[in-house]
Amino acid sequence: MINELRSITTFVRTAELGSLSKAAEAQGITPQAASKALGQLEAHLGVRLFHRTTRSLSLTEEGQRFLEAAQPSLIGLQQALQAARQTREDIAGPLRIVGPRTALQPVIGPVLDEYCRLYPEVQPDVQLDDRVVDWVADRVDVGFRLGNAPQEGLIARRLFPLQLIICASPVYLRRHGIPRGLHDLASHRCGAFRRTNDGRLVPWYVRIGDSVQEQHVTPTFSTNDEDLELRTVLAGAIIGQITGPMAAPHIRAGRLVPLLLEHVNGIYSFYLYYGSRAAQPTRVRHFIDLAIERLVDNKDFVLSTQELAQAQAKGLSVLG
Repeated sequence: MINELRSITTFVRTAELGSLSKAAEAQGITPQAASKALGQLEAHLGVRLFHRTTRSLSLTEEGQRFLEAAQPSLIGLQQALQAARQTREDIAGPLRIVGPRTALQPVIGPVLDEYCRLYPEVQPDVQLDDRVVDWVADRVDVGFRLGNAPQEGLIARRLFPLQLIICASPVYLRRHGIPRGLHDLASHRCGAFRRTNDGRLVPWYVRIGDSVQEQHVTPTFSTNDEDLELRTVLAGAIIGQITGPMAAPHIRAGRLVPLLLEHVNGIYSFYLYYGSRAAQPTRVRHFIDLAIERLVDNKDFVLSTQELAQAQAKGLSVLG
């Protein structure tokens, strides 16, 4: 089977350099391989392209016509290949990022801010959506995802465990009391997250022993925006189950009190995912490297068991 590109390249290089051995050297192949490629091309075309003797090499009339037709196209192809390689190495151009809406500010936002300062010629295109996107159809360079590992065929890097923490503000607990178990939630004002894609209410996911189970609540307040849900919890209107990255700074500051600690769910994780690194443009590789450096096992987004216990004890002690 003929390799047409190699054969045509060998032919053009031989005509340009006047030597089959020089053409082979220019391509980084052996003279035998160059001779075979040229012979395959002549057999494929059914004409002789060179007059050959032991001392000289010259184009036939058919060879001259083929050179005039093939040379401009080969030059254009080589220029296109070089342009593609150059684009791959440029720290410029579009960078398409997808991720869940809930993760932008506390997790993705600071990484994006730093990246834009470092590489101002890159144009990030950030699409936030809680659905699982079609990687190919949506032309994604880098993605973030909450929950389980992304689909097969992609490289997934686990960044940190994603905690789901039931919590309330001190104001709420003074007004409505402290739930002592999951069964008490039926008598409390609970918040729930509503999926954007289908409008369904998301149950709370709680750890019970070594498993995670759904805890259905009757919501006093529901929304498809985690920022709004968090603000409502902070205002003392509801109890909510909030993700670790959103809840952690408020728990550490005493604005939220973690509750029912035995049911904190940390089975899911926050992932970065992307295609093969071998084919990544430099701008994409640099974003991946920065995100991994800043986010892997970042303690800002995860509360230890000891931290949670201390925060709960301090919050409840203030209530008296």
